Amino acid sequence: MSRAGQDSASGGWGRSRLLATLAAGVGAAMLFVAGLALALYYGLRSAQATSTPHSTTSSAAPTPVATGSGQAYRDQVAAAPMLKVAPDDARRGVPAAVAGPVIDVPPATDVGPAQVPTGFPHTAEGAVGQLAAIETTVLQGMSIPQANQVYEQWALPGGAGVADWALTKNVQNFLAGAGQGQSKDPTVAVTATPAAGQVKATDGPDWALACVLLDVRATITVQARIGYGYCERMQWHATPGTVGHGGRWMIAPGAPAAAAPSTWPGTDIAFKAGWRTWVFNELASSDETGQGDNSTSTE
Repeated sequence: MSRAGQDSASGGWGRSRLLATLAAGVGAAMLFVAGLALALYYGLRSAQATSTPHSTTSSAAPTPVATGSGQAYRDQVAAAPMLKVAPDDARRGVPAAVAGPVIDVPPATDVGPAQVPTGFPHTAEGAVGQLAAIETTVLQGMSIPQANQVYEQWALPGGAGVADWALTKNVQNFLAGAGQGQSKDPTVAVTATPAAGQVKATDGPDWALACVLLDVRATITVQARIGYGYCERMQWHATPGTVGHGGRWMIAPGAPAAAAPSTWPGTDIAFKAGWRTWVFNELASSDETGQGDNSTSTE
């Protein structure tokens, strides 16, 4: 049997297939770095696609804050389109010659659920600050489980839902473009810093349409990754002269196991294939080894 045939039968990667996959991974990583703004641009494109066409004009002066009351008013101001811009506008631009208006946002004074900074005052500017804290927590974490947790803790019932939340979709696009699983790995660093804000509308002291402009930066170590499934027969081998649990698992005799499904970790198809996310049980390790870490001993 050829080497390629052996690889196929055992579920391994042939050399040509592996090299092609790695090369594609490097290319995808480079494209991701160049297109970061497109991933974070999702929310704006989605809003423009679903909003009612409306003529807009730009002005050097800040737009006055709209005020009103009632659910119909809130729906109207939320759906009202803002100035349309191009994707390139999110990636580059010439600094203005004249300084623009400012917004004074108070700092957080505490840490709330899901580790989101909180403690902002009961003002429209406080709403802007809280929104920025939610955004930066989700985008810097770039983790689907964390986004789920933040939404659960910080969204009232009746909203879009976590699957349709713009920030969740941004995280999904980011992870897909960076070749990640459900959370970014240590080779990827993301920082999100509030650069500007505005209050689009208010409805009394308890409701505000807050907006935040973030300076988002990502650093990724260009590398290739593949999901590789592999199975083996395993058998416990007792250590001679010991009783109880003395021994270790070893590869058992027999024909090679059927090839395991090679899927990207954390995806729907991975879960459908039977894969379960790996979690290190620190308590169990501490109880069993007395060390409380992931170290192993050798014979």
